[in-house]
Amino acid sequence: MAYLIPRNTAIKLIKKYGTNCPFEIARQKGITIYFESLGGSFGYYACYKRIQSIHINDSINEALQKFVCAHELGHSILHKNENTPFLKRNTFFSTNKIELEANKFAVELLIPDEFIYEFRDTRVTIKEVAQKFGVPEEVCYLKKIDHID
Repeated sequence: MAYLIPRNTAIKLIKKYGTNCPFEIARQKGITIYFESLGGSFGYYACYKRIQSIHINDSINEALQKFVCAHELGHSILHKNENTPFLKRNTFFSTNKIELEANKFAVELLIPDEFIYEFRDTRVTIKEVAQKFGVPEEVCYLKKIDHID
């Protein structure tokens, strides 16, 4: 049951905005995205006086930037009034509820079921699909696929 909130939220956003691109969805929602030097951190979400922003490390690769944007977008929707800690590689393995929800949201946003259907009759693994769509291998297991025929 806990999985359904991030999953259903991602599905609704894709339908509403006609895209699964986290940068485009953030833009349409009026969330400012900053690319900046963040040292060893990948990114974070902030909300100050109802102004939402996503901060992404400008030194990580584009695929990881996309995942970080999706993860932080998840925070902006699921945890709107909480400033979140910096996302780091070890956060992929976090059991912290809000980090896990943001990871689940990001995976569902970036790998919608329709994309999984394309590969169902092939020998492609979920990890290979995750790579194709820029999802870190560490979180690809979060994709809910047990309901797919």
